[in-house]
Amino acid sequence: MDFGTTVADLRKEKGISQTDLAAQLGIHKNVLGRYERNEVFPSIDIARKIADILEVSLDYLTGKEDVQIDKITSQRILEVAKFEEADRNHIFSVIDAFIAKRKIQTILQ
Repeated sequence: MDFGTTVADLRKEKGISQTDLAAQLGIHKNVLGRYERNEVFPSIDIARKIADILEVSLDYLTGKEDVQIDKITSQRILEVAKFEEADRNHIFSVIDAFIAKRKIQTILQ
């Protein structure tokens, strides 16, 4: 999905009008409309603000990632990244076990 469509879809999912989002960004709603139609693209600062307001990563917003990671999950991952290597490895071992279990369940279904 392209940048503009992603912004428009997320904005609508969250029940935010173009006028309200534009006001939060400090831009005119016509400019936001042009972003949503992919006629122009925002500066990196405005794109970051859009991602923050819509509670998604900038990677998701720009199409680099196809999985939407919510803010709480992202914060938890960043917190784990600060752990000592041994602790991170324990946590990732548990996560890897759950991923493997899920893959096996999917194959068996």
